[in-house]
Amino acid sequence: MPINILMPALSPTMEKGNLAKWLKKEGDAVKTGDVIAEIETDKATMEYEAVDDGVLAKIVVPEGTSDVPVNQLIAVMAEEGEDVKAAAASAGKAPPPAEKASTAGAPQTQAAAPPQSGSARQPPSPPPHAQAAAVDTKPTPARASPAVSAQRAESRGEGIRTNGHGAGAGGTARIFSSPLARRLAKEAGIELGRIQGSGPHGRVIARDIAAAKSGQGLRAPTAPGAAPPPLIAPSLSDQQIRALYEDGSYEVIPHDGMRRTIAQRLTASVQTIPHFYLTVDCDIGKLLEAREEINAAAPKDKDGKPAYKLSVNDFVIKAMALALQRIPNANVSWTDSGMLKHKHSDIGVAVAMPNGLITPIVRSAETKSLSSISNEMRDLAVRARARKLKPNEYQGGTTAVSNLGMYGIRDFTAVINPPHATILAVGTGEERAVVRDGKIVAATLMSVTLSCDHRAVDGALGAELIGAFKSLIENPVMMLV
Repeated sequence: MPINILMPALSPTMEKGNLAKWLKKEGDAVKTGDVIAEIETDKATMEYEAVDDGVLAKIVVPEGTSDVPVNQLIAVMAEEGEDVKAAAASAGKAPPPAEKASTAGAPQTQAAAPPQSGSARQPPSPPPHAQAAAVDTKPTPARASPAVSAQRAESRGEGIRTNGHGAGAGGTARIFSSPLARRLAKEAGIELGRIQGSGPHGRVIARDIAAAKSGQGLRAPTAPGAAPPPLIAPSLSDQQIRALYEDGSYEVIPHDGMRRTIAQRLTASVQTIPHFYLTVDCDIGKLLEAREEINAAAPKDKDGKPAYKLSVNDFVIKAMALALQRIPNANVSWTDSGMLKHKHSDIGVAVAMPNGLITPIVRSAETKSLSSISNEMRDLAVRARARKLKPNEYQGGTTAVSNLGMYGIRDFTAVINPPHATILAVGTGEERAVVRDGKIVAATLMSVTLSCDHRAVDGALGAELIGAFKSLIENPVMMLV
């Protein structure tokens, strides 16, 4: 029986991927664990490993194809002993990419995908949060009736009863929605019962929430006289923006997956997280002296290359990690059901890339030496820019550091990256005039601004955290104790 190879969900935010390269050709033998393709997600280039033995019978989606929906057929493999030509013939043509949700506000019903011939095989299942991101594009067998689909959805906890339109016991209607859609609706303050679902059998999916935010695809309030929930004001459409400029005066550069993900996550952050900011100036004179001495004493290999070379950012990472251990109530993540209080300080560090940025994570940074942090961060940054990070190397974390000091930026505020409750924005170190013992003297100061999620970190707690950071960064010897 032919084995269908589908586009996998390789990251929590992945809805589409780019098929960068096929590493096997049609007719090549494939063993379990062989890397058969490279797939670009919104954050990295991932290797796609085979989970079955066989022969690659037909490549349905050629390399270089962009925006291939998750769970779309990309290739067919013949099992050992199976007729390769017959398996290739069963592939047919690749299904067209799913169309975007209609902007007219009318409900669009997505046709159920027909069952593929053979058994669909994929790499091992991604983490639960990755599965949630991919659930909207999962094909629905055509033979399943609405009643059967409803029963299956209810067994997965996807059926939500709500007072409103539709039949049901006690005058309630059952609303079917994906876990991702339910979370997005809750964050946006939109009642699920008011959203027109465009998924199979009227299921509410993520794109319906996006349409609802702009006021499209909404039903009337379910309760008589009830006021509609607050909606985010719609932004200008593409056509409205382009109408402001003369034709030919601009070039349209399509967004890639990374830029779209950054836009979605940061927009959601500022819309759903109540930010407040705390700024202090840190005297880094002692830090610069310690850095120079430590780097000068670094052992060298036979080629004269030092074993490490500390940067100011390495001290910042270490100081932030230790500060969170001193103020453990600030080392948290907000969830609706309760606060997650973390045991370790996992510090994400913003790394600039050609099309955006990514935050690789230094795990348990409070337990690592400055030299270890320096070498680990250098490796993470190199692989991040080459899009070679694994999901566990940039997902999660308990806080983040964004340093624009190397660009000469004196101070700025950074947007919190959920599920973090804080992020530290670091400016440049510069000589400034300060007053000490009644005299004006020069000192090297560095301004840092802590952005806090007010749901998880109150003002006084945030002040304690940034105070602990300041104490450590101004007395770097305390990081070695």
